[in-house]
Amino acid sequence: MLKNTIQSVANRKTRSKFPAGMVMKLFLVCCIATVLLGGIPAMAQDKPADQVLGAMNKELNRSLENLKKTPVPPYFLSYEITENHSIRISSSFGALTESNDNRTRVLDIVLRLGDYTLDNTHPMRGKLSYGNFGNRFPSAQIPIENDPDALRMALWYQTDQEYKQAVERFEQVKANVVVKVEQEDKSGDFSSALAEKYFEPEAKFLFDKNLWGKKIRMYTAPFNKNSSIMKAYAQINAELETIRYINSDGSEIQTSSPIYFMMIFASVKAEDGMELPLYKTYMTFRPDGLPDDATVLKDVDQMIQTLLALRNAPLAEPYTGPAILSGRASAVFFHEIFGHRIEGQRQKNEDEAQTFKKKIDQPVLPDFLSVYSDPTLKELQGNELMGYYLYDNEGVKAQRVNVVESGILKNFLMSRSPIEGFPQSNGHGRHQQGHAVVARQSNLVIESKKVVSKADLKKLLIEQVKAADKPYGLIFEDIEGGFTFTQRSIPNAFNVLPTVVYRVYPDGREELVRGVDLIGTPMIAFSKIAETDNETGIFNGICGAESGLISVSAVSPGLLVSQIEVQRKEKSQERAPLLPPPSPDNK
Repeated sequence: MLKNTIQSVANRKTRSKFPAGMVMKLFLVCCIATVLLGGIPAMAQDKPADQVLGAMNKELNRSLENLKKTPVPPYFLSYEITENHSIRISSSFGALTESNDNRTRVLDIVLRLGDYTLDNTHPMRGKLSYGNFGNRFPSAQIPIENDPDALRMALWYQTDQEYKQAVERFEQVKANVVVKVEQEDKSGDFSSALAEKYFEPEAKFLFDKNLWGKKIRMYTAPFNKNSSIMKAYAQINAELETIRYINSDGSEIQTSSPIYFMMIFASVKAEDGMELPLYKTYMTFRPDGLPDDATVLKDVDQMIQTLLALRNAPLAEPYTGPAILSGRASAVFFHEIFGHRIEGQRQKNEDEAQTFKKKIDQPVLPDFLSVYSDPTLKELQGNELMGYYLYDNEGVKAQRVNVVESGILKNFLMSRSPIEGFPQSNGHGRHQQGHAVVARQSNLVIESKKVVSKADLKKLLIEQVKAADKPYGLIFEDIEGGFTFTQRSIPNAFNVLPTVVYRVYPDGREELVRGVDLIGTPMIAFSKIAETDNETGIFNGICGAESGLISVSAVSPGLLVSQIEVQRKEKSQERAPLLPPPSPDNK
């Protein structure tokens, strides 16, 4: 799981290690929260001569021509080369801990044997491996220089390796189909798509390493002033990612986008051993989009004050009753318990619980809520959205998908893997390098027709607390992320990981508490949503699932939920340090 982890956005699509426990048959899908600032859209230009795209085209055409002569020729082939130029600077307690500048190119190949109905990517039922939708596809580092001959050699070798593996797997697939029961969903393994042509020139990448080295030291220095701060860490990542994609359908796409990301993390340890973290993150697509020093230092000071208050806050008890989730907490709530269950492949995979498979044109949410997913949104209400992209990782143009209309389920998020009733992709086929593409979320937006002010939402909470004869309600103000299980061989539960939680008493008094995890099951949770407020929150983060780590966003108003359940957060059994930390007065 991604809990209590700092994931580098500078490597958001590279072959970073997947957290332990997430490449098992029982997939855990989860996210880390980030916050984004404003941005500007990239503009496509007429395609100039490009040596990398030229080498890709020549080798794809040559490979297809030669492979047509084999006993089992491919019916589809695609190359995707992702080029990353990343700079990362880290500091802790006012001193640099890391400074590096790295450039890579990684190749992903998809080669399909058979036909659209049945091919070598077909899920192997009854297998205990993480093959199926979590299958790792061939991925390899290739030359970063624009040497066509060297690039074509790398493409040739990797294509040959993939073809050999595909032939073996296709034989296994055909045998597996014969010996297993008939599948409920009889749709094919792949769908056709329009050939797309799009070219963005390589974006400008501006980053002053010396300046940001000074800034990042400055931002962690204040944590030195309080001995209760156990860990303090800051990291700035600047990255330019250029993706080149071609396939045998005739698509040829190049996109290029810079991203600038900064995270500040600190934690304290309570007397009972519980570690209490806080995160503050900033992100922009513009080199001048990060906040100024005064803003960051003010946020750091607020983090310190909140951490000290959390350290001395009472430990929360297990609880069921009414609660408010702030917009950001609600966004994670929807991303985890709803968003993952509308991803297309989960309706087809018979290991999945298939929560919504038979729910099209039926109510799945309260009638005042609507939901859509739109990767073409680069910003909303002045905030950049991390789930933005123009083309997915299968060469399909991104598009808005209206998922729920007035509580009624209308659609699923689709890759080029069809399901019954949904034969085509809607531009949501996504992956991290080295993982198979599946349908994933992009920018998930929740809209409400039943809205009150934030103050009135608190009044409604207090009314429900009194009506239920509860000693208090809860307000979940901030979060670090969450995770969920979606497969049928394990209880379909979710866990949202809050960092700042308040008890709200019948007299309106609020009390900060610590040590709470928000848990539950999806169908019950959906039925308990009672009201929303008029203050939209945005969750931007890195989500991990079968196709690896991808960038996502979720947007939601605050929610009043008539009944939620919380459990105590896990805690360390280690005592706080016995030795005092070094200081000018303690040598």
